Amino acid sequence: MSGIDAFLLELFREEVASHSAALTEGLLSLERQGCTPQAIEPLMRAAHSIKGAARVLDLNAAVQIAHVMEDVLVAAGAGRVRLDAAGVDALLGAVDWLLGMSQVGDGELLAWLEQHAAEAQEWERRIGALAVEAEPLPLPQGEGRGEGDAKAVAFESPLPSPLPAPSPLVASPPAEEGSIAAPAEEPTANERSVKITADILDQLVAYASETLVETHRLEPCARSVQNLKRLQRRLSGVLAEAPPADPAAAESAQTLLLELRHALDEHSSLLDDFVSRGTYRSERLYRTVLAGRMRPFADGVAGFPRLVRDLARQLGKQVQLHIAGRATRVDRDILERLEAPLNHLLRNALDHGIETPEERLAAGKPAEALLRLEAHHRSGRLTVTVSDDGRGIDLERLRLRVVERGLAEAELAQRLSPEELYDFLFLPGFSTRDQVSDISGRGVGLDVVQTMVHACGGALRVSSAAGKGTRFQLQLPVTRSVLRVLLARIAGEVFALPLARIERAGRLACSELRSMEGHHYCRWDGDNVAVVSAAALLGRESAVPVAEELTLVFIAGGWQRYALAVDGLLGECELVVRPLDDRLGKVPNLGAMALSEQGEPLLILDVDDLLRSAAALHDGRAMARRPDEAEEAPQRRKRVLVVDDSLTVREVERKLLENDGYEVDVAVDGVEGWNALQLQRYDLVLSDVDMPRMNGIELVRRIKQDPRLQGLPVVIVSYKDRPEDRLRGLEAGADYYLTKSSFQDAGLIQAVRDLIGAADSA
Repeated sequence: MSGIDAFLLELFREEVASHSAALTEGLLSLERQGCTPQAIEPLMRAAHSIKGAARVLDLNAAVQIAHVMEDVLVAAGAGRVRLDAAGVDALLGAVDWLLGMSQVGDGELLAWLEQHAAEAQEWERRIGALAVEAEPLPLPQGEGRGEGDAKAVAFESPLPSPLPAPSPLVASPPAEEGSIAAPAEEPTANERSVKITADILDQLVAYASETLVETHRLEPCARSVQNLKRLQRRLSGVLAEAPPADPAAAESAQTLLLELRHALDEHSSLLDDFVSRGTYRSERLYRTVLAGRMRPFADGVAGFPRLVRDLARQLGKQVQLHIAGRATRVDRDILERLEAPLNHLLRNALDHGIETPEERLAAGKPAEALLRLEAHHRSGRLTVTVSDDGRGIDLERLRLRVVERGLAEAELAQRLSPEELYDFLFLPGFSTRDQVSDISGRGVGLDVVQTMVHACGGALRVSSAAGKGTRFQLQLPVTRSVLRVLLARIAGEVFALPLARIERAGRLACSELRSMEGHHYCRWDGDNVAVVSAAALLGRESAVPVAEELTLVFIAGGWQRYALAVDGLLGECELVVRPLDDRLGKVPNLGAMALSEQGEPLLILDVDDLLRSAAALHDGRAMARRPDEAEEAPQRRKRVLVVDDSLTVREVERKLLENDGYEVDVAVDGVEGWNALQLQRYDLVLSDVDMPRMNGIELVRRIKQDPRLQGLPVVIVSYKDRPEDRLRGLEAGADYYLTKSSFQDAGLIQAVRDLIGAADSA
């Protein structure tokens, strides 16, 4: 960039980001706790540092704004100026402007400054107006406006809006609650930081992880040497007890065995020492490199106090944000992904959950609400919680909205438990609000939260109490590069399940299984939990292995809970996660792969896919049979898979088909439908078009491109009745195209019969 050194400009960006975080945190604290000289001092230093850095680059607009900010802060520290909410607003706006200016691209900054010269002067005038009674600091020589001054804008004109604050990830960790950022200490030689690209850091983590795995492969070699030593001792015993046929040969054999024993002892000791030192050093290397990816939780939430403060003022509410676990270490990738979900959760809490001061006082609560954001490590997982002490989730309003949206019939909605109702909150486009605002009501927030949590291999839980508040708990892996898993043997092969998604695992006597409506259940926390064969979910045998005891792995997601019957458990371990080959596409029930400590490939199961497959399999037929039960194969009826994201439509179509004798399974979207097709054999598929994750057109294409499924008849049932929509469906390979607005009971059944015949026909 002409006139400004690119390296210095990058340093300037980092310095502005760091000092802006300190200024924002400090100003918010001043607003709550009052102004003292001790609290003002680090803020003056931050403004002064920005001014000095801007002067080095000859950025006069930034110099002037930082200078008047310093004037105001000096006056406030001396008691000559009182910083009220409006004053804090002005200072925060100036901080935003400086931060936005610093992040303009290298080749665009000079043009940007010329374009926004009037804005810069307006911020300077507005900040300067706060200190009209204070004596201004003398401006150091050479810090004038410079050439090209634009005419001042009238102060009565609308103030420029500050640029949106950038991602809080660039900021330094703010101080703990209730404190102002302390003066920065000069780092020692060992504490100085160096710049390294994210790609290089990721490669270092990958290499360190592979080194750790390779070192563990030496352990079986050490065990093999120990086995040789045991064999040598047995051979010595046999020779000692054998009758001496040839004394010379026997003596020679004993001599050779003695030499072998000494050699084995020596090499065994060396190998044991190598394994011990190699494992120790590789683990230290891995932990040290991994620590480079870890960031304090505070780095990801530095912008949230400002967000909560501004939104609370906009909504006329009094809210205190308490952040706990600022020092908790989080993987950089996960921390970056957390910013948007936490933003949505905080906005929802402010807009939906927390009452106005008048409502809180009437309910016997303090006028100021408490909003908590917490992060901590527990059982090898990162747990992040957002909670408030507001009104809680209105279950009856939520139930009514579910019915109004056609997601459930009124009778069914009345039977839904709170946990089942909470799941509707995470559907795209779903909102309990009648009016849309710029804060919430569009239904585009909570689905982002769930998508991010599932993408990271985590779990999301919701709890709420009327009048007491709501709590969202995100359980995530501490790092995405290495995953702690439970190894289980399924159908003779070893698979890995993410430990963060497992609720419990253990053995259960078959006599404790309960049978209801043709399915089998066990008790878990007072609830009946369906037992499903893990082998069946992976396309192997359909029944749980016959034994006196079952080995069960309990998995959960939302309100869904299942017990997977496996052959056995092989313990826990950490695996270096590697993605599946992109050419495979999305493989049902599989999420990633890794290498075991022995260097063998392991497949890591996708728990969310398993839950969906288990639901589809369990609804279709009983998967777990007790060993003492007789297995009578009933006469097979034609089987139809209904794929639709509307619960009402699914139920209508299911009842129509079942009343005509067909066996029916259901899926909530194209991905779940595709997974069901990999697990079961169907005679026909009935699919909607517009669905999340995978639409009906893509599902039809996949079916028709699969050599095993291409002969399977598919009927599309859609609200769209335009000729081009019909043509699009038929071109994808659909055999029939019906519209939901016009099809009648007889029309749907007739289309099914035309394609596959009656339910019980051969």
